[in-house]
Amino acid sequence: MSNFTFTTSAFNDLSASTLYSILRLRSEVFVLEQTCLYQDMDNKDTQQDCEHVLMLKDDKLCGYARILAPNISYSGSSIGRVLIASKFRGQGLAKMLMAFCIKRTFERYPTQPIQIGAQCYLQKFYESLGFVAISEPYDEDGIMHLDMELVHQ
Repeated sequence: MSNFTFTTSAFNDLSASTLYSILRLRSEVFVLEQTCLYQDMDNKDTQQDCEHVLMLKDDKLCGYARILAPNISYSGSSIGRVLIASKFRGQGLAKMLMAFCIKRTFERYPTQPIQIGAQCYLQKFYESLGFVAISEPYDEDGIMHLDMELVHQ
């Protein structure tokens, strides 16, 4: 798995082709695979403190997440839009991607907890990374979610 690399970028530093790849992959996973009609482009991607995390293999986008500063989605910092392209799943890459994002988020915001809105079926995955549930399940765009939090130790 050592042939995977990570890059981070602000919105204004993304090339048009990279942005297209990100939005295409997010649409494939969240809209088509999960049959969830929602407004993906929520103006958070363009925030000055939004960092786009790209997981690449041979310069091909295979995973993605975004890191948000406190008070954009939650009172704490946040990791969202986490995904692995379907053909790369089942290799432990989501855990690798989240480990990178957690480390990077705590580097940027060391005094802030990381708060996420996790799909309920992924609760155990996020708990394995140290997150704890801080809300009851709720419906978001037809998919059950719950808020979770990770405190820097």
